[in-house]
Amino acid sequence: MKAVHCAAVDLGATTGRVIVGTWQNRRLELAEIHRFPNRLGSIAGHDYWDLPRLWSEVREGLSMARRSFPRLASVGVDTWGADHVLVDSGGRLVFPAHAYRDRRTRRGFNRLASGGLGRIYRATGIPNLFYNSSLQLEETVCQFPAVRKRAARCLFLPDYFNFLLSGRMTNEVSIASTSQLLSVRGRGWSKSALRHFGLPRRWFTAPVNAGTPLGRVTGLAGLEGVQVIAVPGHDTACAFDAMPADPDGSDLYISSGTWSLVGFESETPLLGPEALKAGVSNERTGDGRFRPLMSVIGLWMLERTLLDFSSRARSGPEWSALVAAARAEPAPGSLLSIASPAFANPGSMRAAIDAQLMRRHVTPPSRAAAYVRLICDSLGKGHADALKTFERIAGRRFRRILIVGGGSKNSLLCQATADAAALPVVSLELEGSAVGNIGRQLLSLGAVKNLRELRNHLDRCLESRIYRPAR
Repeated sequence: MKAVHCAAVDLGATTGRVIVGTWQNRRLELAEIHRFPNRLGSIAGHDYWDLPRLWSEVREGLSMARRSFPRLASVGVDTWGADHVLVDSGGRLVFPAHAYRDRRTRRGFNRLASGGLGRIYRATGIPNLFYNSSLQLEETVCQFPAVRKRAARCLFLPDYFNFLLSGRMTNEVSIASTSQLLSVRGRGWSKSALRHFGLPRRWFTAPVNAGTPLGRVTGLAGLEGVQVIAVPGHDTACAFDAMPADPDGSDLYISSGTWSLVGFESETPLLGPEALKAGVSNERTGDGRFRPLMSVIGLWMLERTLLDFSSRARSGPEWSALVAAARAEPAPGSLLSIASPAFANPGSMRAAIDAQLMRRHVTPPSRAAAYVRLICDSLGKGHADALKTFERIAGRRFRRILIVGGGSKNSLLCQATADAAALPVVSLELEGSAVGNIGRQLLSLGAVKNLRELRNHLDRCLESRIYRPAR
């Protein structure tokens, strides 16, 4: 079988990567070509993404990929969810790209919480989350009404990078579903949601499925002939695609990174008052099916806490040593309520943790390892709580938990999850979002027949470790 080379542009909120996957003899080999930091910047109390720098890094990574793999066939882009740009008919930005952690949505969040949330949830299947695109766009049009006429299109971030690569403006279905604007019934945009948030219908086009070819790369020397393919634009949808799940639907998925995204695949959405109360988000897979999931604060809490320690881990061996030291710490007597809004984006995560503990009359830890133990045990309990909620509401029983992403490499977190859930946790040595991105390109190119076949092949070649519950 002739080798097929596909490039994944995989942009996370803290790190971006360009990875080339080579598919040959039913095996996927990955080569990380370019890795670069990503961070939001603050100006006058608001948070923004540096899109010109990100685009520069993407161009550099793809040029390096083409030099290393002259027969590069295609490229796909995935990013974190919810963030977007507003552009004119020529694709020029008409408004700065805010970061989802910006606090500008608080007024709209409170307004929706006080009335109309049930109606919006029934229409879109997405709960009231402070970072939703709907709330961000509502704030924009309220504060800057002229933007309604200036802007011709709303493109979510992977849609925007697809446009920069191909010149074609589209909205891909998985990233569109994170917005709280897509109808939970069918594939159209919710008229009710657009009306509530005051958004023009013309900003959006009918979403395309992942796997849709968008044309060849344009305007980038050296990348002529490379096909741009719409992959699942939301990195979580990509990561879920890459899971070698049992076809019987008995596996729960966790994509563990800045956030822990806990969920499963379903032909139908999970709706109703209980689902709304639990914050179940009915996002879409790349082919338009549903991914009921719950967002649990993830490694963001750990990373931000360690900023307050001068001796924090910076390399793989240092992280391993820190996790080993944390494992030797005694189990905390009181776990954190990780759903607290105080942990969303505090000036000091350590101070926010200490404040919650002191309100309970619990003495905060003094060592970095003790904080790591407390956080990992608390996140494991959060994962287990999400699983139990899904089992109760959906009437399902899960037999395993599959975990990918940064958290899959944290043995303390994996074991804490297994213990709290009383289920085995399968940690997969898998670059989840990049593999799912590449997998959808391979499906579009005809190199793999279907998603089930891709997962079967991945299952045979992946390294994994099973964490069994201690009791």
